[in-house]
Amino acid sequence: MSSRTSVTLFLSGDVMLGRGIDQILPHPSDPRLFEPCVRSAVEYVQLAERASGSIPRRVKFDYVWGDATGVWSLHKPDARIINLETAITASQDAAPDKDIHYRMHPANVPCLTTAGIDCCVLANNHVLDWGRRGLEDTLSVLHAAGIRTAGAGRNEAEASSPAVIAIPHGRLLVYGLALASSGVPEAWGATAAGAGVNWLADPSTRCAQAVRQRIERDRRAGDLVVVSVHWGGNWGYGISRSEREFAHHLIDSAPVDLVHGHSSHHPKGIEVYRGKTVLYGCGDLLNDYEGIEGYESFRPELALMYFPVIDTRSGELAALTLVPVRTRRFRLQRASAEETAWLAAMMDRECRRLGACAVGHRDGVLVVDSAGRC
Repeated sequence: MSSRTSVTLFLSGDVMLGRGIDQILPHPSDPRLFEPCVRSAVEYVQLAERASGSIPRRVKFDYVWGDATGVWSLHKPDARIINLETAITASQDAAPDKDIHYRMHPANVPCLTTAGIDCCVLANNHVLDWGRRGLEDTLSVLHAAGIRTAGAGRNEAEASSPAVIAIPHGRLLVYGLALASSGVPEAWGATAAGAGVNWLADPSTRCAQAVRQRIERDRRAGDLVVVSVHWGGNWGYGISRSEREFAHHLIDSAPVDLVHGHSSHHPKGIEVYRGKTVLYGCGDLLNDYEGIEGYESFRPELALMYFPVIDTRSGELAALTLVPVRTRRFRLQRASAEETAWLAAMMDRECRRLGACAVGHRDGVLVVDSAGRC
């Protein structure tokens, strides 16, 4: 397709720049943690070093992105969207009812700008790890850096508003939703006068209708719409009937052009429904879990970078390329041939269950059948 009638997006699942990763950046936060077994974020760096070797400290801001920089240069996305599961704050107000608190020092925000991130979705279960002050700091730091946000705000109106990104021939609207099933408490929901996330109780028809009404107020002719949803548990490939119905309802009636799901620590299946893309779980892109044992069958060290090409006239998927990467020493690397083959087989299995196919791999990437045929 001509670039005049399509846009290319980059999407990822969870990007977790706190704890261990924050400790190797130029301006590490106070390393004190309040976890049951780990009291210092430095321990996560040491754990990764035992698994993979020495990790440098005070690295350049682009260090963690590694090979992803070359991937972006190759695919040239018109917009880069991530789910940021890290507060950007120096707040000491650790949420008392949580065991895990992710925080990146505000002076490390160039880690995001050097990657050219356009939008950070904040509707997730870590953005208020350091309280409402921590969320307000996160919003201020990102906005000052020129990065748009979706799914959280200083009040309900801001939290439910879309990030608006200029793309060739129009606008891209990105909405963020935090569902209770991902562990986001109702108390984190934004109110008329209080900061929080755009919280939904469940993926019900009633909630989908509320999202549709919001989109109808904001959308202009020619806009493309992405709804980014934090839902479900961290592990397992299952997708509930209610989640599928929710995604279908958004596409049928909103209309939404792409559903961007996340929360799972590993990639899940992809559906092409009525020509529109549903990414049910993008998996983590970056985290500090290196060296942590458990869940090896999911191979959580592997990740995918998602590059959908969308027809701007219809909003339908024209092509979908998935680039396999892996984390080593807190840095993204291109996946090996064996790792790529494993991801291809897993995604083919999971996509077939949803009526779409990962049609194998070539030149180190996976390609999903945009027509949804198996």
